[in-house]
Amino acid sequence: MLSQKENQKRPPILYSCYYSRSKEGEQFVPEHVLSFQIAGTLITNDGNQQQIFKEGSIRFIKRNHLLKFEKRPPEHGEFKSLSVSLDQETLRSISLEYGYHANKHLPPGEATVELVSNQLYKSYLDSLRPYEQLAEPGNEGLLALKLREAVMLLLKSNPALKDVLFDFSDPGKLDLEAFMNRNFHFKVELKRFAYLTGRSLATFKRDFEKIFRLSPSRWLQQRRLQEAYYLIKEKGKAPSEVYLELGFEDLSHFSFAFKKMYGLAPSKI
Repeated sequence: MLSQKENQKRPPILYSCYYSRSKEGEQFVPEHVLSFQIAGTLITNDGNQQQIFKEGSIRFIKRNHLLKFEKRPPEHGEFKSLSVSLDQETLRSISLEYGYHANKHLPPGEATVELVSNQLYKSYLDSLRPYEQLAEPGNEGLLALKLREAVMLLLKSNPALKDVLFDFSDPGKLDLEAFMNRNFHFKVELKRFAYLTGRSLATFKRDFEKIFRLSPSRWLQQRRLQEAYYLIKEKGKAPSEVYLELGFEDLSHFSFAFKKMYGLAPSKI
């Protein structure tokens, strides 16, 4: 999973790595992203729902969300996408210059919104084709203009996104039990869970133990093992599929923990 530091190192306009085989993973999304699916299929899961984005689709990914993803290349081809990261500094600058403000604070909702393609989006994507040249030193000003253009394009095509783009608040305090039951399979540090539920780490741990009667680390392991048992026994999945999906470091660690809890190796279920 990408750390916040690694995410910050990524350029603001990024063509995906090209894969000729499927790739799975998860990440924390620290900034809003406008993303174009150029070739292949992207499947995302934010803990609430799974979404499938095929070639030609356009999506808006909201900041401060956890996402699992699978990148599937087309037959005899490579997976390709282009993502534009809309950082808070750029958005604050536009807010001050044009007087844009969020009229209301919206609940987190779905992480990814599919946008309806139109000629404006298509023209913008065409203008980004020579991205490798834009990435060269000395083109920072041009990159900044392309980011601002993306924001204006979103506001023109999807006015309702104004309340999302210009909401600069941190996540509000969420229902901890519901959040954890949706997101236990994400492999993130406790401080990330705390932030996303609108709590300090100390408050998160205190609230967690009041609700679940277990420490967060112990509850997470037990909940993941329960889900693993269900997926293996009821869904017929192999242990080698399940351990990564549920955030375990490696298969041997997963097998050891599973056997300790259930008295049987996962391969014997």
